[in-house]
Amino acid sequence: MQAPDRLQARLQAFLSHLRFERRLSPHTLSNYQRDLQRFRDWCREQELDGWDKLTPRQVRAFVAQRHRGGISGKSLQRELSALRSLFRYLLREGVVENDPASGIRAPKSERHLPDTLDADQLGRLLDVASEEPLQRRDLAIMELLYSCGLRLAELVSLNLHDIDRDDATLEVIGKGAKSRRVPVGRKALAAIAAWEQVRGQLARPDEQALFVSQRGTRLRPRSIQQRLHQWALQQGCRQNLHPHLLRHSFASHLLESSGDLRAVQELLGHADISTTQIYTHLDFQHLAQVYDSAHPRARRKKREP
Repeated sequence: MQAPDRLQARLQAFLSHLRFERRLSPHTLSNYQRDLQRFRDWCREQELDGWDKLTPRQVRAFVAQRHRGGISGKSLQRELSALRSLFRYLLREGVVENDPASGIRAPKSERHLPDTLDADQLGRLLDVASEEPLQRRDLAIMELLYSCGLRLAELVSLNLHDIDRDDATLEVIGKGAKSRRVPVGRKALAAIAAWEQVRGQLARPDEQALFVSQRGTRLRPRSIQQRLHQWALQQGCRQNLHPHLLRHSFASHLLESSGDLRAVQELLGHADISTTQIYTHLDFQHLAQVYDSAHPRARRKKREP
């Protein structure tokens, strides 16, 4: 008779904890499951039959093997974070006595700055007359993504009652089921109002989602990605338009104008300010370009013909 898989049993209990107690989104839950299942499979290859048998040395060996296989430091850091979350749960349940992943860091990898759109590019994309219901919906989606810096999952989950038109704010449920209230800009409110005038032509009578598909049900993330891509092509935008590009543009433009990193952190819903700090690099890049082009001692002399 085959021995019970203690690794898998504890992993399934942890995933249920994430789903029902912490109420993580399906997308985040899927990431946890994928990363931890991969590590569980590796443990089986090492003939480990329980999470309490794992040592820091073995965790380092797993990280080294993945890194040699070409996995980036960012991906490995995410996998280690998932493993530490698992062990916090196992410690709470009394299954293990220590966390073998504690203090282990992934190799550093080159950090790429996110792409952004400038004000002129956004104007060409958003300053468009829209009459058809789907066009009004897509324009409202883009205005809201840029106005509030929303994640795609946050936008998809929005319901009609989440927007307070009186004080121009929006209640957002972010990662870890944490809610935050963000202001909504004038252009976005106008675009949403235009969409709501025709929403009834598509939405089912009992559907509470703010944005719906042609079938009348809540719009799916993949559909939004496809519609934004098509919109960019129609407007002659060469960049690949996706929801996070609008979020990056929101953060970069706000930080460039205000310089208030803490405020941008709150608006984006980042738990750690180090996540927001990448936009300071974007801002410095802009300042460096201004300096190089404007400072008398920085400008390069024109070559003689």
